[in-house]
Amino acid sequence: MKFEDFKIMATASTVPERIVDNNELSTMMPTSDDWITQRTGIKRRHVATTETTSSLCLTVATKLLAKSKLNASDIDLIVVATMSPDYLTPSVSAMVQGKLGATNAIAFDIDAACSGFVYGMHVVKQMLMANQQKNAILIGGETLSKLIDWQDRSTAVLFGDGAGGVLIRNTSAASGSFVSEKLKTLGELGDNLTAGQTGEPSPFVSDQTPRSPFFKMNGRRVYRFAVKNVPESINEALAHAGMTVEDVDCFVLHQANQRIVERIADELAVPMSKFPINIDEYGNTAAASEPILLDSCVKQQRIKRGDVIALSGFGGGCAVGTMIIKY
Repeated sequence: MKFEDFKIMATASTVPERIVDNNELSTMMPTSDDWITQRTGIKRRHVATTETTSSLCLTVATKLLAKSKLNASDIDLIVVATMSPDYLTPSVSAMVQGKLGATNAIAFDIDAACSGFVYGMHVVKQMLMANQQKNAILIGGETLSKLIDWQDRSTAVLFGDGAGGVLIRNTSAASGSFVSEKLKTLGELGDNLTAGQTGEPSPFVSDQTPRSPFFKMNGRRVYRFAVKNVPESINEALAHAGMTVEDVDCFVLHQANQRIVERIADELAVPMSKFPINIDEYGNTAAASEPILLDSCVKQQRIKRGDVIALSGFGGGCAVGTMIIKY
């Protein structure tokens, strides 16, 4: 196997204080705790009130600096993966860079929905290699609550808000490495999950129907996409590294639906004990999902230095991405 010389120096995450459990949702729409739990595994989610995507990401960035004992001026690159920015411009990353005081860092956002954090890993790796930069902050951050129709139980029960991230260093140390990856986009399936239609029709557009920001999803089609393409992505990334599923200590998957994760584990013939789950607490937080789970596993010492991790995101786009990492 070939190792790239990059190390995750620190992980961090944060979520809004406000918690909305399934019982509270049942007062807003025809649903119940049993109905939601049986179909998704979700019990509660954190919902922004005063928080924004940029404020959540700034909190994560501040924690990452403290944990890695770096100054803001040491950061060369800030990338934020999000599908729910505060504005189309300025970018969330630029807002974080400015408020953090990271004057030496270039900053930009990427949007690959639920695969955004893994796609961001690829982008950060390539830029650190090309520019010989040293330190990068990668954050997945979302306030999906503003894209939800809170009377639509098919989508409102699924999503939550939060942010998580990593500080990555370009280093010659062999204690942490990016091993291999597999990214794939199936754009022909993209209309099965849409959200955030932007802007208003100009006076020159004949159809003046207001545009809707809300999630619309073909749940069955997205489920079939995930259970077919995620195992393929993981197996291909492992094969490229000359590894098998037996070599992986922990599978950190996007928390879309507990049933999807269970089906993926079954397809890979790997016990669920290797698939940590936190969707019960946070719901689906899109690009924030994998880094929030990664940070939780590191804090709980479920992931330790030297462990091999399969980090996989999948969803809107439709896109899927897997990164094999030696933590």
